[in-house]
Amino acid sequence: MSLSRRTFLIGAGSVLALAGCGSSQDKAGSGGKVELVYRLWDEQQEVGYKAVFAEFTKENPNITVRMEVLPWDQYWTKLTTELASGKAPDVFWLTVDYFPDFAGKGVLAPLDDLISKAGLKLDAYHPNVVQSYKFEGKQLGMPKDMGIVGLLYNKTLVEKAGITMPSELTWAPDGSGSFLEVARKLTVGDKQWGFCSWNHSQTQWLNWIASNGGHAMDKPYGTFDFAGDKSVEALQFARDLVFKWKVSPDGTRTNPPTGQATEMFYRGEVAMFPANNALLPFALPEVKFPIGVTAMPAGPAGRTVVINGLAETMFAKTKHPDEAGKLVTFLGSEKAQRLMGDAGYVIPALNGAGAGYQAYWKKKDIDVQPFIDSAAGSTVNLPIAEGWTAKSPEINKTVNDLYLNKVGVADIAASMDKIGNEK
Repeated sequence: MSLSRRTFLIGAGSVLALAGCGSSQDKAGSGGKVELVYRLWDEQQEVGYKAVFAEFTKENPNITVRMEVLPWDQYWTKLTTELASGKAPDVFWLTVDYFPDFAGKGVLAPLDDLISKAGLKLDAYHPNVVQSYKFEGKQLGMPKDMGIVGLLYNKTLVEKAGITMPSELTWAPDGSGSFLEVARKLTVGDKQWGFCSWNHSQTQWLNWIASNGGHAMDKPYGTFDFAGDKSVEALQFARDLVFKWKVSPDGTRTNPPTGQATEMFYRGEVAMFPANNALLPFALPEVKFPIGVTAMPAGPAGRTVVINGLAETMFAKTKHPDEAGKLVTFLGSEKAQRLMGDAGYVIPALNGAGAGYQAYWKKKDIDVQPFIDSAAGSTVNLPIAEGWTAKSPEINKTVNDLYLNKVGVADIAASMDKIGNEK
């Protein structure tokens, strides 16, 4: 729920460099050549996109692409200002949580006709990612990738405990199931924790709620229902992992914005850690142990995980609509999506384009199949709500109390609903 880059990647802790931030209104140069400005926030993916844009220019010799990489917080501050003033990059990344802030303001170009003319079909992409960027019947974002929640684990600690990680972990609000059994075996006093139950919506409590049969919202742009019985049960489970079953550190060590949850996993103090697959490129250089991946535990309603896909979006007032349209549709093509997937940067939003992603990580001795399998199973979007970027920090502050055991869970859930449903 935090809007920081650190929390977006589950505590990746990377500082992204500012690169090449010039005007986003470059005009056609001599000979009819056009330079488009493309903005992103991930310096690692910038490297991959160099190959993508080289292929794009090979197919479109009159169009070049200049990338701007901004740090996460600056990205949104600058983009919001630019869109409001009628000046913005030609094509840029967008997330589910920011989409509602822009969708109804006419600043995002509808892509339906462009997608159709390019011979692309929206039903070829993961449906959650497609729906995340649809507004009033119009597709305002080209599905880019899929961030899937799975369970990373420290293979060294698991082997030391004599555990063979089950292929299917299960949980229930009363503590039954194989997940808690494994977490207990991996907990050693207050020196080593079997799991890290902490305040991160995307990888933590939204998943517990969904797999317990509850829901955060009744529908996109609908009503929040954190206070529903199944949701409260799930939130109570998140707390019980800390204070009742004592398999996780508490919020004094993990609560945002200063908590050390991800760093504890990196240091080998936490054995199992839920994470978006996008954390892998950041985690691998930080750890001194082999990383295993398994699926999130299945709850009473089965396994449902959060999917957080990004979109390629086009500025509605770009001075180069034809060229920008070609870029957006190229980024949605199999060629472009495979280039990024094969280099291990993302799981492509295009169905069936993830084999190269798996092969890349297999060479690094990490089996990412559980992420792929989870994406093909039951998934749920992050909340899609107007004003979400303003409300989510307040909800996040409220949820911090869940991991401090001072305020009743039902009261916390009621406060979350009050903030979320305020007009």
